[in-house]
Amino acid sequence: MSKKEISRRKILKTAGLITAASFLSSCSDSGTPNKPSKTTATIKKTFDWKLVTTWPKNFPGLGTGAQRLADSIRKMSEGRLNIKLFAAGELVPAFESFDAVRENKAQMFHASPYYWINKNKSTPFFGAVPGGMIAQEHNAWINYGGGQELWDKLYSDFGLKSFMAGNSGTQMGGWFLKKINSKADFKGLKMRIPGLAAEVLNRMGGTAVALPGGEIMPALQSGAIDATEWVGPWNDLAFGFYKITKFYYGPGIHEPSSVLECSINLEAYNSLPDDLKTIVKVACEAENNRMLSEFTAANSDAQQKLIKEHNVEVLNFPKSVFKSMIEISNDVVAETANEGKLNRQIFDSWNNFKNLARLRSPFAEHGFINLSS
Repeated sequence: MSKKEISRRKILKTAGLITAASFLSSCSDSGTPNKPSKTTATIKKTFDWKLVTTWPKNFPGLGTGAQRLADSIRKMSEGRLNIKLFAAGELVPAFESFDAVRENKAQMFHASPYYWINKNKSTPFFGAVPGGMIAQEHNAWINYGGGQELWDKLYSDFGLKSFMAGNSGTQMGGWFLKKINSKADFKGLKMRIPGLAAEVLNRMGGTAVALPGGEIMPALQSGAIDATEWVGPWNDLAFGFYKITKFYYGPGIHEPSSVLECSINLEAYNSLPDDLKTIVKVACEAENNRMLSEFTAANSDAQQKLIKEHNVEVLNFPKSVFKSMIEISNDVVAETANEGKLNRQIFDSWNNFKNLARLRSPFAEHGFINLSS
């Protein structure tokens, strides 16, 4: 046998031993080549979070939308991010949701940004401001006009990260015990209304009252308030305001678009791997779109029920009253810019985007509706 043949046999023998050893190693009692052992597979961490809301339990649209968001995140993450929802009052009172998440007693809340106006005068810009933008315009500002970056900057001071996670569309002006014929009818009127719109009402001669949803009906029944806004026909029908009064005004100037937020404890959010962060973002975007569609459909049906089954008078505010509210709103909203440098940046960005959008409006959806009706 030649030296070359001996050398070739040694090489083949050595290669065979290496292959066998590798196969036996992979077929240890903890796994097979097609089923890796626990020591070689990546074990992904799971997270269990609490979500608090400002909504009554299972409330149509708002409460059910928050639950839908939690369920979507769990499903898309395949159980790696589990979120348990607590309705208003179950873990903390509605208006303590912000601080509960800030302090990490819960990791998320679902609410409207204008509830936190006492934290910073500019929080309403990310939810709804009087005389502001409709849903389509607002979404565009947040996503493509620099709104999200300003929102992140504002909320980071509170240790929070927020996303749009719902929208109830243009809201109604509210339920009134007496008809509104002029601006004088607002004098001394006590009305449940939040955010910057509360200051608008005060300047109209009324008195704004802050109440969470679950406390509105008792206040209206007892006479503690003379009027209230809530959401729109769908939710207002569910609350039964028509049992107290038949005068229902719309649209409201206070919420041309009403964005709901999913805000997250920033430290908890940063602890998530990138794929789970993406899942949270995508789930919020999906719920933002779905809820707006849901409210658009449900409000149309509910409004007809209020009129035909409960004899409600659905009315527009007199033009002179609406004009006064808009003029006061413009002043109130602009004044927020005087609160600080960031407040000025937020107002300027929002206002510039709104003005640009309104230049196109007559040639887009609004123009189509006006010309075709």
